[in-house]
Amino acid sequence: MTDRFLRACRREATDRTPVWFMRQAGRYQPEYRALRERYSLLDLCRTPELCAQVTLLPVTQLGVDAAILFSDITLPLLGLGVPFEIVEGTGPVIGRPVRTEADIEALRVIDPERDVPFVPEAIRLIRQEAPVPLIGFAGAPFTLASYLIEGRGSRDLPATKRMLHGAPTLWARLMARLTEATLAYLRAQITAGVQAVQLFDSWVGALSPRDYEAAVLPSMRRLFGALQTTGIPTIHFGVGTAGLLPLMAGAGGDIIGVDWRIRLGDAWARIRQAGSQTGIMGNLDPAVLLAPFEAVDAASREILADAGGRRGHIFNLGHGVLPETPVDYLRRLVDLVHEVSAGPAASTIGAASPAERASGGRGIGS
Repeated sequence: MTDRFLRACRREATDRTPVWFMRQAGRYQPEYRALRERYSLLDLCRTPELCAQVTLLPVTQLGVDAAILFSDITLPLLGLGVPFEIVEGTGPVIGRPVRTEADIEALRVIDPERDVPFVPEAIRLIRQEAPVPLIGFAGAPFTLASYLIEGRGSRDLPATKRMLHGAPTLWARLMARLTEATLAYLRAQITAGVQAVQLFDSWVGALSPRDYEAAVLPSMRRLFGALQTTGIPTIHFGVGTAGLLPLMAGAGGDIIGVDWRIRLGDAWARIRQAGSQTGIMGNLDPAVLLAPFEAVDAASREILADAGGRRGHIFNLGHGVLPETPVDYLRRLVDLVHEVSAGPAASTIGAASPAERASGGRGIGS
């Protein structure tokens, strides 16, 4: 098994920049579309053999350096006792939003082996076959809270912010419940065999730095602090978070994932200014892959140049693969990243600079 991805998570020397893609299993693949004609998304998640098949498909197709568990952000809600459905074109829809103290008190304590036993089983199947490390997956507490409160995805999050500002004690109670549920869910994945975990905070970019610091940061510190004791790498990814990066870096995590709304070098500088030694993941705009490949080539080389050969860079998109993306473009992009990062222009990748050597090899901005 190649450990290029895990070495980058630990900010160690790598022979090439590792690359994988969020939503690297999805509707851009003819094989996945064929499965979705027969099974719902939740069916795929709940059937270990199908989950393993879908998870491993992009590994063999694209040559990526990591697999990510095929899952959905809402699966822990099953353990909390919250009924929901996934509506095509809309996403998760909560039948009865959680907005009162009684609603929060009614949330069950999650037991992953009882509530989502198919997740650990799928992980065990994937680990038997995977030639690359497997990343576990969970939604961050804020994003889960926003779905529970709004009832579905929302860009402005009016009901969520109403509780956050108008009922801070209630908000803190909900976040505490979700933090413990997320921690239990990820620990079950780690016990089953995942070799890294990523927390997705899809909606946290809607918050101001002040609100993030007061209402989200304590929960994220609790999560990452507890996960640190497991010894496996952690990735912290949010959408629209350019203004939150120093705070996110302070929350913990070995790698901070960034979207395309900020240059990779600028993002790394903001993380560095916060005194964090984390690595960074990203950050090609997924829509670039819909243009001629010459545009993909140019944008990807620019990101690698921004990374500057520093340890701890994992190449990824700034969000998930779009359904219209040509499979061949992703395969060519993996090859491009590997070739460029191993070439003369990237000869410093994985090598310690004088400043790094003086600091004990911790890396600069990594």
